[in-house]
This record gives sequence, structure tokens and C-alpha cells, in this order.
Amino acid sequence: MDTLYFAPPVFLIIAFVFSMLGMGGSQLYIPLLFWLGMDFKTQAIPLGILLNVASSMSATVTYARTRLIDWRIAIAFGASVVVFAPLGAWINTGLRPKLIILVFALFTAAAAALMLSGWKPERPALSARRRVLLGVAAGTVLGFFAGLLGRGGGAFVVPLLYIMGLDPKSAAATSSLIVTFSGSSSLCSHLLMAAKADWLMWTLCLLSVVVGSQIGSRFMARKAKPRSVKLVFGLVLLGVAMLLIVKDVLMK
Repeated sequence: MDTLYFAPPVFLIIAFVFSMLGMGGSQLYIPLLFWLGMDFKTQAIPLGILLNVASSMSATVTYARTRLIDWRIAIAFGASVVVFAPLGAWINTGLRPKLIILVFALFTAAAAALMLSGWKPERPALSARRRVLLGVAAGTVLGFFAGLLGRGGGAFVVPLLYIMGLDPKSAAATSSLIVTFSGSSSLCSHLLMAAKADWLMWTLCLLSVVVGSQIGSRFMARKAKPRSVKLVFGLVLLGVAMLLIVKDVLMK
């Protein structure tokens, strides 16, 4: 477990980049914690979700101050996520770890494909009412998977927000608030089955992601153009998905 103390500086970098994309970073926190020796279900997922929430919440504070968040969409989207995330977390308890890891890997690969495709949806002029209804429908589906996989869903939220008509910066900022909603809901469920925590290590990781997300969100709000960042992390997520499938599904 001593190797886990190398995690905080790495998590600071992850939080820096993911906060610019409107994502909490659990798609990397969880597998990294797992590979460093934590049990996937009772340790890696609970701590990964906690770090995800801390990072996205920290970034949300910055984006709220800079008025980049579309509050109407975020609340509608986030509320439906909160309702359905516990259902996913409850189903998680009855599944075998290998199956959960496989679904997690496929979910990560799909997120990578969205980033690497360079796809830019046409943004039709949706009415405010239709935006809210689409947010509720999407939040229902993503909330279920957020609870099942311990993911905030930010990689899928941002493209949906593009479709609703938000500009890239507003989509990333609004996604941070939605990810905070989804992560907070699933966090409550997963903490109930968490193993005894190493509080020193948990605290170091939390401080790292808060600092990283503050730096990243401020950089994003003021001057960043995250296209190149999306390319880099699309490749990283694809690599994580492939490693999970080969190392932890096919070889066991």
C-alpha cells in the first residue's frame, strides 16, 4: 500500500486537465487506485468517486464566479442524475468485479472515441423547455451508469450540452456542476460499502485534486482552448480502457 502515496501528485495533474474538460477525473482515479493495490469495489471506487466530487465541486466554484454555468440545464440534468444514481449503485453490489471492470472499460473506451473523433454536432436552436426535457432524459440514463460504474459521466455530458446549444466553455462549466450532482449521489451509496480508509492518504489525495482543479478551472475560464487537451486525454482514456480489458479481464 506504500505505493499509494505516489498517487497525490499524479492526481493533481489529472484534476488540472479534467477540470478544464468539465469532468471530475474518476475515469483515471479509479483504475490507478486499483492498480496501486486497492480493492476495486470497496476501496478504489469509493475513493475515486470522492476525488471526482471534490475536483468537480472545486471547479464548479470557479465557473460559477465567472458566470459560465447554465443553471437551468444543470439543475434539470443533475436532479434526474441524483434520483437514478442510487439504482446503479445498488445493482453494482450484485455484480462480479470482472463484469464491473469490463463495463467500466467499455464506458471509458466510448468516452475516448467521442474525444478523438473530432465530432462537432450542429447545435440547433432548442427552446429552453426542450433543453430542460432533454437534460432530464439524459440525466436519467447517465445517472444510472454513474452509480453502476462510479463515474460522473462528464465525457458524455459535454457532447450532449453541445447539442443543446451551449458553447464549449459553458458546456464544460455546466458539466462540472452536473458531475458534482451525479458523483455526490453515487458517493453516498458507495461509501456504505467502503473498506476502512487510510485517512492520511485520502486527505493527501483530496488536497491534490482540489488544488489541481482550481488551477485548471481558472486557466480554462480565462484563456484555455481545450481542443489539444481533449486529444491527449482521448488517447489516455483509450489506453486505460485497453489496459483494463487486457490486464484485468482477459488475463484473469
